[in-house]
Amino acid sequence: MASKTTNPFTFLQQVRAETAKVTWPSRRETMISTMMVLAFAVLAMIFFFVADQVMAYGVELVLGIGR
Repeated sequence: MASKTTNPFTFLQQVRAETAKVTWPSRRETMISTMMVLAFAVLAMIFFFVADQVMAYGVELVLGIGR
């Protein structure tokens, strides 16, 4: 499947050339993205906590076991 091998020096040159083409996010964009991820993680944590408490209450109510 590999068409031909490339020596490590050529490979590193190609990697460096491709890396130069990448548009990197600014510090501000990175901070905004980080805050969004943290905010959604907290929202997910709250949602799953509430869902778990509701299901635990339902199981206790129906089966009389738990807690």
